[in-house]
Amino acid sequence: MIRKRLALYCLLIIVLLITDLAAAQQAKKVPRIGFLVASNSSANSDRIEAFRQGLRELGYVEGKNIVIEYRAAEGKLDRLPGLAAELIDHNADVIVTAGPADTRAAKKATTTIPIVMTFDNDPVGNGFVASLARPGGNITGISTLAPELSGKQLELLKEIVPKLSRVAVFGNSTNPGNGLALREIERAAGALKVKLQILDVLNPRDIEAAFRTASKGRDEAVLVLGSPVINSQRTQLVDLAVKSRLPAIYYTAEVVEAGGLMAYGVNRNDLARRAATYVDKILKGAKPADLPVEQPIKFEFIVNLKAAKQIGLTIPPNVLGRADKVIR
Repeated sequence: MIRKRLALYCLLIIVLLITDLAAAQQAKKVPRIGFLVASNSSANSDRIEAFRQGLRELGYVEGKNIVIEYRAAEGKLDRLPGLAAELIDHNADVIVTAGPADTRAAKKATTTIPIVMTFDNDPVGNGFVASLARPGGNITGISTLAPELSGKQLELLKEIVPKLSRVAVFGNSTNPGNGLALREIERAAGALKVKLQILDVLNPRDIEAAFRTASKGRDEAVLVLGSPVINSQRTQLVDLAVKSRLPAIYYTAEVVEAGGLMAYGVNRNDLARRAATYVDKILKGAKPADLPVEQPIKFEFIVNLKAAKQIGLTIPPNVLGRADKVIR
C-alpha cells in the first residue's frame, strides 16, 4: 500500500512538473512578425518606425512581447521570394508587406500565414483579395486605391506651370494599380489639353533614360507614379529632375523630403501605423479573411521651395496656401 501511494505521489509530481514546464514555455512564446520590403530599409525607415509606433500604442514592446524580423530586397525584386521564404522558415506568425511586389512574393510563399499589407494601390486587381469588404484569404491590410489622386497631381502641375502642354509620366507597366492611375491621368490630360509621354521605369537604369527621353521630347514637367524601383532610387530621381530643370510631382512625401519638388498623395506613414492594428487583431485570433481592407482617409500635399529655387520656379501663393507642409 505504501509503495502504491509513493508511486501515485511521484506520478502526480511528474504531471505537475510537465504542466508547469509546458505553461512556462507557452508563456515565453513571443509573437514573431516578418516585415518584407522590396526596396531598401533606409528608404522605408519612416514607415517602419510608424508601424513600430502603432505597435507600441497597442502595448507591444519590441524584444519583450513581440519580435520583428526585417528583410529588404534593396530594389532587386528577384530576391523577394527567397526573403519571404526566410521569414517563413523563421516561424513568422504574421508577415507585413511594404508594397505590392512584397505582397505578391509573400502570397506565393504561403497560403496559411497571415499577410498584412501596409499599402497597395489595387489589392483586388492584383489578385490579393476577393474584395475590399471580404478579403477571403490570408491577406488583408490597407489599400491606397484612389486613382483620382493622379488626376489631381496633373492639375497641380498645371497650376505651377500655367502654360504646361507636355508631361512625361514615369510609371511601371508591371503594376496593375498604375494602369488605373494612367487612365485617370489621361482623362485629366484631355480636360487640361496636355499631351502625355508615358515612360516605363522597370529598373534603376531606366530612370536616367526616362529623363533623357523627356528632355528630347520637350516635356515641360514630370509626373512620377510609385514603384519599388523608383522608391529605392529617390536621390537619383530628384537629382536628375534638377539637372533636367523639370518640375516634378511625386506620389509620396518621402521623395520631397529627399529633395523633390512636390507630392500629393496618401500619408503612407499613417497607413503603416494603422497596419499595426491588423497585426494586433490577428495575434488575438482574428482571421485575415474576416478583416475588411481599409482605404486611405488622410491625404497630404507637400511643397519643397528649395527644390523650386534650384530649377528657377516660383510656386504661386494660392498653391502654397493649400500645402499641408512647406519645406523652405
